[in-house]
Amino acid sequence: MHVTAFADRAAFAAAAADLPAASAAAVAAARERQATLTKPAGALGRLEEIAAFMAGWQDDPRPRLDHVRAVVFAGNHGVAARGVSAFPVEVTAQMVANFQAGGAAINVLARGCGARLAIVPLDLDSPTGDIAREAAMSDTECLAALNAGAAAVPPETDLLLVGEMGIGNTTPAAALCAAAFGGRASQWCGRGTGIDSAAFARKIVAVEQALALHGAACTDPFETLQRLGGREIAAMAGAILAARLRRVPVLLDGFIACAAIAPLAARHPEFTRHCIAAHCSAEAAHQMLLDCLGLDPLLRLEMRLGEGSGAALAVPLVRAAIATHNEMATFAEAAVAQGQ
Repeated sequence: MHVTAFADRAAFAAAAADLPAASAAAVAAARERQATLTKPAGALGRLEEIAAFMAGWQDDPRPRLDHVRAVVFAGNHGVAARGVSAFPVEVTAQMVANFQAGGAAINVLARGCGARLAIVPLDLDSPTGDIAREAAMSDTECLAALNAGAAAVPPETDLLLVGEMGIGNTTPAAALCAAAFGGRASQWCGRGTGIDSAAFARKIVAVEQALALHGAACTDPFETLQRLGGREIAAMAGAILAARLRRVPVLLDGFIACAAIAPLAARHPEFTRHCIAAHCSAEAAHQMLLDCLGLDPLLRLEMRLGEGSGAALAVPLVRAAIATHNEMATFAEAAVAQGQ
């Protein structure tokens, strides 16, 4: 499906409720090939699972990885004025400039893994509303952010990874998770960029107030993102949904990227089937969130940077999975006796 835009919130809801599935025939054919390769059955572990996963979403028993797309969305948050981050909001725009100049971690990692990187700043001069006292965005603003995400996924993409930059954005991420999956604010809040105890306490209070104000109204994914999210968070949700509609597999980054799809996954548990969790970050609630999403991370490197950095590190694993799947000799080709 070619997605250019969600016309309105109803169109977004309809798209999220009509999710295409992977090709069962391609998965079966890929697994049949795996059984003929010169190795004991299952000897490559999750690499074999990844190869079959990619085959299913590409509807091709011999999947490819020619076009890897990395997108970093950036936005500012009104709740940051409450002192919930270790950095001032000006850092968002400064880091965007760093991304554009090629000097950030994601630039280096994208180059290293062969991903084409795009940077999408979203109204940085207009922070979202403070979620502790008002909605983050209007309907129009949320729809625009979702569509900015959808527009960032070219049709030729073989694998998508999305990242974010937004000072204070672990606060709305925690609120989104609590609204989607329940639990206390203190369970979902972490130290983010390395805040002290006073800032951590302010963060928990902000999430508690946001949930008290908006929780009853968060009856669908759009409303939840609009009230509790942020522009870059909604954009990630839009990009990941657009990827599903185009049957493009996604490598999920850290806590915030996963939180972006929490409202969608809570409503539609099958939503994450086109996603692989690249890593589990050092953010306290990321593992709990992955459990809620039903995902097992590929890597555990104690990272907490965002930017899509953890997802970029997992791309070589996907490349290795596809290379071994496509290029290994079969038992017949290598004249090797096959085990029983």
